[in-house]
Amino acid sequence: MQQTTPITTLFLDIGGVLLSNGWDRAARKRAAAVFSLDHPEFEERHHLTFDTYEEGKLTLDEYLDRIVFYEPRTFTREEFKDFMYAQTEAYPEMIDMICRIKATYGVKIAIVNNEGRELNEYRIRKFGLNKFVDFFVSSCFVHFRKPDADIFRIALDIALVKPEEVVYVEDRAMFVSVAEGLGIKGLLHENYATTREKLAAFGFTLPD
Repeated sequence: MQQTTPITTLFLDIGGVLLSNGWDRAARKRAAAVFSLDHPEFEERHHLTFDTYEEGKLTLDEYLDRIVFYEPRTFTREEFKDFMYAQTEAYPEMIDMICRIKATYGVKIAIVNNEGRELNEYRIRKFGLNKFVDFFVSSCFVHFRKPDADIFRIALDIALVKPEEVVYVEDRAMFVSVAEGLGIKGLLHENYATTREKLAAFGFTLPD
């Protein structure tokens, strides 16, 4: 008889799954409008340096020095940071579902995400993710960022689980494919309803 390995662990992305994206193209476009920045130059400078920030090799101040405060501005650094932090919204249904699955089935919950340190820590604490997540494998902590498969290998090592014990919930198809290449079960998140159905198919059913 073929035995099915039980799922013991959920790996989750944050942006697009539990919370809105923290500092995406739309947020940067809003920032350019609010702070009267040259949007094309702002975007170019962002793309040249943001990966380095997400890998934990720059502070937020150093990142902002490169993309905004390389010349005098009429606004302060703190005003700009406050704007960045204010872009995040929670997805309460998703957070509640993951909390209920953890409480009902006793699975480990791990975050595997790309984010710069200051934004990451703010979002985690502001929206209480540290209250139910067991550990965070964030790019700024481990100095690897998706789609580098090593970030998933690190998460597997920290969790002390085999790939086949893990379901990874992520809203970007490429990152799901990278995880699946290691033997992790991928779940492409589109919305709360379909992800709930997909998790139920893995055995995580919840009453209405």
